[in-house]
Parts: sequence; C-alpha cells; structure tokens
Amino acid sequence: MQRIGHRPAWLIAGFLAAMIPALWMWGFTVDDALIPVRYARHLVLGLGWRFDAHGPSTDGVTPLPWPLVLAPLARGDALVVLGRAKALGLVVWVGACVALGREVGGVTKAPAWARASALTALALSVPVAAYAVSGMETALATALATFAALALRRPLAAAGLAGLAATLRPEMAPWACVLAAGAAIAGREKIGRVVAAAGVALAPFVACAVVRAVVWGRPAPLALMAKPSDLDQGIAYAGAACVVTLVPLLVLAPLALRRAPAALVVVLAAAVHVGAVVAVGGDWMPYARLMVPVVPSLVWAAALASAHAHPAATAARSLAALALGVYLVVRGGTDGRGVGADRAALVAEARPLLADTTRVAALDIGWVGAATDADIVDLAGLTDPEIAALPGGHTSKRVDAMFLLGRHPDALLLYLPGGLPGGLETWPDATYGHVVEARLAADEVVARHFFAAAWLPLGARGAGYVLLRALP
Repeated sequence: MQRIGHRPAWLIAGFLAAMIPALWMWGFTVDDALIPVRYARHLVLGLGWRFDAHGPSTDGVTPLPWPLVLAPLARGDALVVLGRAKALGLVVWVGACVALGREVGGVTKAPAWARASALTALALSVPVAAYAVSGMETALATALATFAALALRRPLAAAGLAGLAATLRPEMAPWACVLAAGAAIAGREKIGRVVAAAGVALAPFVACAVVRAVVWGRPAPLALMAKPSDLDQGIAYAGAACVVTLVPLLVLAPLALRRAPAALVVVLAAAVHVGAVVAVGGDWMPYARLMVPVVPSLVWAAALASAHAHPAATAARSLAALALGVYLVVRGGTDGRGVGADRAALVAEARPLLADTTRVAALDIGWVGAATDADIVDLAGLTDPEIAALPGGHTSKRVDAMFLLGRHPDALLLYLPGGLPGGLETWPDATYGHVVEARLAADEVVARHFFAAAWLPLGARGAGYVLLRALP
C-alpha cells in the first residue's frame, strides 16, 4: 500500500464533500432520534436508564452506548439536546471525511478525475448527509467505520474502531469481523493475528450483549423483538440502499478489486454488511439508514480500484453514480430537510395540550417524549418489553382496547396521513396510517372511553395526529 502524504487540496475536498451536503440537510431528523435523548435526560436527572421517569428500566435504545455519549449534552429541553446531538454528528462526520479526502488524494496511481468523482458521488449521497445531522448515532458509527477502513495497515487498530462502530449499530458486527480479519490477511499476518483481530472487533459487541443479558435478561436489543425480521423486506431494503447511496455502484469492478487487496477487504466487508441488513429485515426509517455507515469507506475502495481498472469502465461507473445522484436530488431527494421544523412545530403545539396528562399512549413516541414528561404507553414496543412481545410488527402490534385501558392512559395520539377532512367527530371512521392505530380507532370500547380533544397538524400536507382524551 502506498505511503499517504498530506495534500491540502484533497483535505479541502473531503471537508467540502461532507460539510456542504450536511448543512443542506441540517433540518432532517427522525422521530426515533428523540428516544435516546429522553433516556440521556433521565440519566443526568438521576432517574436511571429508563424511558419513563416513573417506569421500569428498559432496553429501548439499540445503540447501547449512545445515551452515555449524549449525557454530557443532555441538560436542557429535549429539542435543544437534539440540536446538540446534530452538531456532534456534523463534527465527527466532517472530521472523518477530511481524513478520507487525504487518503483518496494519496492514491496517486488512480486518475485524479476518478478520485474526484468518488468524492463527488459521496457528496451527492443524500442518505449520508441526512444521517450526519439527524441527531442519531449513525453519524458517529459512520465516522468510526470510516476511520477503521482507513486504518487497514494496522489490523488491531482497525479492529478496535470497527468494534466500537458495532456497539452503535449491532448489525455491523459481521462487517467489523470481516474487516478486521481481512486487514490482517491482507497484511500477511499469521493466523493467530488474524483470529486476534477478529476477536478484538467482536469484543465490544459481545460486551454490549453481556450487559443487556445481565441487566434486562436478553442479549439482543429490544428493537429486535419489537420488529421481527422480514427477509423479503430486507432484500428490497438492501437492494434499494445500495442504489440510493450511490457509492456502491463505483466498486462494481471485480477484476480491479482483485489487484487491490485493501479495496477488496473493504468491499467484501460491505457485502457482508448488506447480508446482515437483509437478515435483520431492513429498517423503517427513510434514506437507507442501515447502509450509511459503510458507504464512505467504499469511496476509498473505489479510488484504490480505479488505479487498476480500465479508464473507460471507471468513467462509466462514475457517470452512472453521478447521474443517478443528480436525478434523485432533482426528484425531491432532499425534501426530508423540512422534517425537523415540522416536528418542532408539532411539539410546540402539543405541549400545552399534554401539560396535565400523566400517561399518553402513542405509536410515534419520540416527539411525544419531547412534548411531555408524562409516562408513555409505547404502542410499537420499542421501549416496552411487554408490548414488544406481542404478535405483529412494530406498527401492527396486537394491542387491543382492553390491553390499552389496562395501562390507564389519559390521552391517546393517533396518526392520520390524510388528515381529518370531516372534522374531529369523524375520527373513528378516518383512514389511519398504521394497523395498530386503525384497530384501536375502530374499536367501540375505545370510542366509549375517549373523545377527540384536538387536531395536531404535522407539516403542510394535511397529515397530523388526533388527540383523544379519556372521558371522566
């Protein structure tokens, strides 16, 4: 492998490839980003590791260390803490991309235009930019994964960094193991060093599993039970993710990869990660979140491979990725940057309406947890082991009226993607976005115990939540 020198132009290119798209997508977030924020706020308030201040400790955060990372930032309003998490994500991602730009610039045997095209494809990858500033753990996992790939010359260092990434995204454990072992093999290490590197990569993941088993009785994250794996959905998700993140298209060069051992290791690890994403059934969040952490390392692999590929083939792959990126942006690929403002407005409108509640039932619990300190009945089961164990997916849990009433909520929030065109009194017959909400709305027992108190709009497209309050 070449010795990499410092090249200011490529450092700047890496900085711009990260900073400009991330700032453009600054307004993006997802509802689940506010779940670990609530855990972190309870930690710093001395309430312990729990989603509800008055509830039991639950394993409601898949990236186990993330609330601890957020804890130093967690004093203050939930939306303020989310903003700090977004800023943290931006900083760590930009730092990783600067290092990536330096390494890409050092692949001097590859054409400069090919290396520039790879960084440009990364800049056009909206999923990478979106999750850099989403406020979730994805940005930190992406930075760690990028540094791990760039450290292949030091297998144990690469293994340690990859293992830390897998603590934030458990489905990355196979990727971490393959990357670490591959780094040792590419470096012609003895078999003992190969096994040691794989062990170092898996150790942080195993530590998280042990903590979960000891504290909550299950080694796997609660989300795995709340959202059962669906292989067909996983295949569709992974296939789409490989396309919309753009960069994987640049490494479809098997002959060139055979002559670039480091690139081959990175690509094989990414391929294993795609298999893991299929196995877990993909994800319910937009912008191919589960694929994002491994995408930047493929930029470096593409640069290394282009040093051994025919220029025409490299040009064809580059043009395809760049054209697709431009097409997706033009077709509204960055519309998600308005999500944060819509959520903030929703939280502001809901706060006075939920001020006197003690327990709120909802499916989308992130924003609800930011709008009220009341306990929350999590209809998806992401933070509630009893609901997570019920049949159904995370939006179709078999929560019936009697189960709900047994939790004694004094408010119920139901999402309506098409609004309530007939007025509040028509809420039982409205069209709901998820199975569990439709089931509860259609239940006469629910109708006898709740009345429609308010409509909470979400964005400008007519969607929103109907707020039901319990009858005296």
